Amino acid sequence: MKTKMNRLLTFICILTAFISLLLIGCNNNDIPFDSNNLLKGVWAKAKHNGETITFKRVKSLPEKEYSVAFNDANVFIQKTSGFCGTPPLTFYDDKGTYNADKVLIKVQLDNFPGNFNWEIVSLTEKELVVKTALTEREKEHQELLKMYSIFHTIATSKTCENSNDWAYTNYGSKACGGPQGYIAYSKKIDVSTFLKKVDIYTKAEDIYNKKWGIVSTCDIPPKPTNIECANGVAVLKY
Repeated sequence: MKTKMNRLLTFICILTAFISLLLIGCNNNDIPFDSNNLLKGVWAKAKHNGETITFKRVKSLPEKEYSVAFNDANVFIQKTSGFCGTPPLTFYDDKGTYNADKVLIKVQLDNFPGNFNWEIVSLTEKELVVKTALTEREKEHQELLKMYSIFHTIATSKTCENSNDWAYTNYGSKACGGPQGYIAYSKKIDVSTFLKKVDIYTKAEDIYNKKWGIVSTCDIPPKPTNIECANGVAVLKY
C-alpha cells in the first residue's frame, strides 16, 4: 500500500513539475524573440545609468515612451519626443536603417541627427544594454577640442597687467580657407612651444575639414589692431 502511495506521490510531483515548466515556457513565449538574432524585436523601459542605457524586451512600441525596434530588412524605428523635452511631450516614430554585429549597432536615421552608433554591452532574450560609441569623425573632433583646450589654457595662464607684454596669433583653419580667429598670449610664457601647439592644431583642423567635407562660411575674421588689459584679461581690439 505504501509503495503504491509513494509511486502516486512521485507521479504527482513529476506531473506538477512538468506543468510548471510548461507554464514558464508559455510566459517566456508571451514576448517572442529570434534565438538566432536576439537584437531583433522591440525594446523599451529605458533606464539611463551614466554612459549606458538598459532596455527591456516588450511586445510593441509604447505610445508615450522612448523605445526602439530592430525589425526585418534592417529597418530601425525609434519612438521619441525629439530633443526639446518640454512638456507636453509628443512622441512620434523616427525611422531609419541599422546594421549590427555582436559588438556594434550602427543606426542611420532619415531625420536629424542622422546617425549614431551603440556599443552592445550585453544582450539577452529579455534585456539589451548599450552605450554610445563615438564615430571616427566624432573621435577626431574630440581630439581637436583637446588640442585647442591645451593651447588656450597656456595662452590664458598669465594675468594681463601690461598690454606691451602680450601678442597675438591666428589659429585654426576654416573649411573655406583662412584662420578660425585670433588669440592673445603672454610673451612671458614659452612662446616657441605655444606657437608650435597652435600650428599643430591648425594643420590638424585643415586635415579634418578636408577628410570629412566640412563646410563653413567664407568670411575672413578681422585682424586685431591692438591688445588691452581688462580685469587681468587680455582683450583683442579691432
